[in-house]
Amino acid sequence: MISVKDGEVWADDSGGEGLPLVLLHPGVGDSRVWDPVLSAFRARRRVIRYDVRGYGRSPAPTAPYSPVHDLAEVLDRFGIERAVLVGSSMGGATSVAYALEAPERVAGLALFVPGVSGYEGLDAGEFFERLEPLAKAGDMDGIVRLGLAAWGQAGGGTPESDPVAAEFLRAVLPAWFGNIGHQLTGPPAFDRLGEVSAPTLLALGEQDRPEVVRCNEEMAERIPGCRLVRLAASDHYPTLREPEHVARLIEELYAEAV
Repeated sequence: MISVKDGEVWADDSGGEGLPLVLLHPGVGDSRVWDPVLSAFRARRRVIRYDVRGYGRSPAPTAPYSPVHDLAEVLDRFGIERAVLVGSSMGGATSVAYALEAPERVAGLALFVPGVSGYEGLDAGEFFERLEPLAKAGDMDGIVRLGLAAWGQAGGGTPESDPVAAEFLRAVLPAWFGNIGHQLTGPPAFDRLGEVSAPTLLALGEQDRPEVVRCNEEMAERIPGCRLVRLAASDHYPTLREPEHVARLIEELYAEAV
């Protein structure tokens, strides 16, 4: 555990020399979603990953917190002045926001199915319409089933056909609801994407929710020099669906960053 403002987060540092890779997990999983790609890097890269407050091995928040400020504190605790940020979904949104806030500390951005603050429509659609009544009824199994139908199409979209993604999703439900009122929303970033100065790769999942695909396409258009990659076999869990392809893309972005 490492200390952050008014709390703690679980973090892991592989050690080693050179420009670090910092892995930021999605809201549909914790830092274990990176397990399928870790072996590709740990032998030759310094890799840092951590669990957002309330996710995985990190305690639930007890005070308001900023994901962007927590990222900055993690970097400071490990003595990292500059890094390549690898963010998936929620972690992608944090990575983009930090690249705008502290561009001198971001050597490169590898974004996988990323979110971004200030984009209208990501919180729309059938998933969000059906989520509230299930939450009010305390139907966690129903939420997992609903979530996989929305986010996990490449794995079949059901807990029976995709038990690994189902386990990831079930494990994050306490954070989904427990972090409400604690996680602070930063300033809109979508309209500032033209200010991103780091080399950037954005990989979207062609089987992801249409709202996410559309957002990712528009993000790539706005980020200067952004390389857009379409992952044909991926939904919102690219590290589970195409780990070798994801690892290769991260290495290619890393080579450009250094």
